Amino acid sequence: MRARWLLPMGAGAAAVAQVAHAVQYLTVEQAQRAAFANAAAFVPVAVDIDTAAIGAPAGWKPLMWRVQGDAGALGWFFEDAVVGKSELITYTLALDASGKITDLEILDYRESHGGEVRLAAWRNQFKAKSATDPVALDRDIRNISGATLSCRHLTEGVHRLLQLYAHVLAAKP
Repeated sequence: MRARWLLPMGAGAAAVAQVAHAVQYLTVEQAQRAAFANAAAFVPVAVDIDTAAIGAPAGWKPLMWRVQGDAGALGWFFEDAVVGKSELITYTLALDASGKITDLEILDYRESHGGEVRLAAWRNQFKAKSATDPVALDRDIRNISGATLSCRHLTEGVHRLLQLYAHVLAAKP
């Protein structure tokens, strides 16, 4: 009889151990102001994306803004999400007017492990990268042991956004 009761308790304990801990670090508006403190406006941009041309999954639609300053365009701002191990990681990416990364922020992290991707030392690796750089894990972006899937998927997401900029947005006035 006891063995029968131990199995359900063990199964229940295993389910509890896998609960994710969602943390919201910033809102989109806070990330926008952190990336572009002198912006006069964040203008939403809608474009048709040929996902196959940039290696993105079908239906991929990041949110995009053109960042305007008093003297003209300051750059671009994106909000996107990737799956870490099993939960979504929402992040933002800021590009200057020439298409170089100026800021990468993690907005929401829902995994129970791997939150080290939020550390500035890891995120700063992306600064000044552009669509002409590899932006590949273990090539020009370091991995974090214990956060490999989060690192890999965020790196792939940033690479996709850079390709979107290069193939679609760089030509927009």
